[in-house]
Amino acid sequence: MAISGITITRREPFAGGATFGGATFGPAGAYEKIVGVAHGELDPANPANTVIAGLDRAPRNAAGMVEYDTDFYLLRPIRDFGGKLLFDVNNRGNKPMLPMLCQIAPGPDGNPNDPSTLEDAGDGLLFRRGYAMAWAGWDPDAPRANHGLSIRLPALAGVEAEIRDEFVSATRGPALERFRLSYAAVAGAPARLTKRHLPDDPPTEIPADGWRLVDGRLVELLPPGTQPELGQIYEITYRARDPWVSGIGYAAQRDVVGFLRSDAADNPLGGAIRQAIGFGISQSGRFLRDFVRLGFNRDEAGRQVFDGVLTHTGGIGGVFLNALFAQPNRTRSGYQDRTMPENFFPFSTAPTRDPATGLEGALLRHDGFDPKLIQSNTSTEYWQKGASLLSTDPAGRQDLALAETTRLFLIASTQHAGRAGTPSLPGNCQNARNPHSAAPALRALLVALDEWVTDGTPPPASRIPRIDDATLVAAEALNFPRLPGFAVAGAATPVDPQGDWVHPVRAPSPYCALVPAVDADGNETAGILLPDIAVPAATLTGWNLFKAPFPACELCDRDGSSLAFALNEATRDPADPRPSLAARHASPTAFVSATREAADALVADRLLLAEDA
Repeated sequence: MAISGITITRREPFAGGATFGGATFGPAGAYEKIVGVAHGELDPANPANTVIAGLDRAPRNAAGMVEYDTDFYLLRPIRDFGGKLLFDVNNRGNKPMLPMLCQIAPGPDGNPNDPSTLEDAGDGLLFRRGYAMAWAGWDPDAPRANHGLSIRLPALAGVEAEIRDEFVSATRGPALERFRLSYAAVAGAPARLTKRHLPDDPPTEIPADGWRLVDGRLVELLPPGTQPELGQIYEITYRARDPWVSGIGYAAQRDVVGFLRSDAADNPLGGAIRQAIGFGISQSGRFLRDFVRLGFNRDEAGRQVFDGVLTHTGGIGGVFLNALFAQPNRTRSGYQDRTMPENFFPFSTAPTRDPATGLEGALLRHDGFDPKLIQSNTSTEYWQKGASLLSTDPAGRQDLALAETTRLFLIASTQHAGRAGTPSLPGNCQNARNPHSAAPALRALLVALDEWVTDGTPPPASRIPRIDDATLVAAEALNFPRLPGFAVAGAATPVDPQGDWVHPVRAPSPYCALVPAVDADGNETAGILLPDIAVPAATLTGWNLFKAPFPACELCDRDGSSLAFALNEATRDPADPRPSLAARHASPTAFVSATREAADALVADRLLLAEDA
């Protein structure tokens, strides 16, 4: 058993054993919370582990095993339940599954990382369906504040290499006062700090008296109190030491799920799990793509880990994890982290040939351990994460025939992080951001995957834009309407081959990423058109553009845009080609009827739950 034991630090009734909506959580009854640490041991010689970079060099215990400890978190029904485990791969230590799938609006305290109240259960969908829900750490550098999940991994003491880090202030969080290196720098070794405005600009070196390194891992600009400039990409090249064996993070998720499926005496689920579903959003969706590609869906004992996997907003990417001096916190965009590793071939579940290397392959391994796989993406992943290459050849010339055990869905005219309550203020962008939520579609897709895994009921057919019906086009050929005061994107983020990430060389890309076609309003025409898109009151996109001091020509990092229709013709800007709401619908009642019709059609197609309609 790869998990040698667990230590439980907290065990308590969820929400004090309270009821939900006047009753217990459906047939599962009340829930309890179990928090602790799982102790893992890996055999470096086991074929299931040899893919882990650096594992053969890691320190071992007396039995020749490599040890690690990972945080785990579990919500389980107290009574008997359906024997289903829903495992949420954490995102930067956070637990995104409950906010998204139980439709919890964003609050001032962020994601409920320690769900303890009925409010933290949202509308209770996952509880009402009786899932045991679990999380475990995989990133050794993930923050543990606010109940974040992390993992303690062995480091390779004495191993050094020249690496680089990249930082941009205030694009993915608050303004930075200083930079934290991914690894400790070798004392006294040369280091170089530069800045540039655009990714392809020649860098300007910051002189040695303009910055300093504090405690081997913090970069501060000088004189003290100097703030990093907004709209500048800072890059430091330095000699780093003592990397973690970060690829163990994949094995940790595999082995925690395997343990929860086992009949081990200390398994808090008591060996009751019959099916397991993996779920991941964004970074953790990319993690699950790697998990399948690298063969971790088969454990050390030759057992399948996940029966089904649902990824959302993963695009074609993986995670920069299974490497020495890995940096899994990176996420590539056209502006930031553009040359950091993320897009690992193969992209699609269908076999293709890589024009960069000549290698052939598919995301699925066809070894008898592939899960049933549903991948959903928003418009943003087509514009910034190459999502069209999930369903086309790498050159973007023809559609692919996908494996029968996989489905692909575009949740049309939706942005990367859209969920209930997302603000539509512009932030760092030129246009107001897109408030449309993907959650209703995701909830239906989870239920469809559950039924597929449990009783073999096929899920709905894939709904994506395609080359053969002209719903998938080059960004430069997109016939987007001219809207007054609305900044329009001119190009999608290119997909570049993975090369030397420490000393990257830019070259023409052999890959061609395409984007969804739009109608006369600028809304997308293919994919899952949720009612707010099928019967729109606004133009909603998956792209936006930065505003000064950030470069106005670059796509705003994973943000979409929105621009409402005029209420009536009297209030419509004459320069706006889009008819007003009053011109589209004879009355408010007609608008409601059209929306109801769109919702009912999605319910019939199993792409929207009746309760969400």
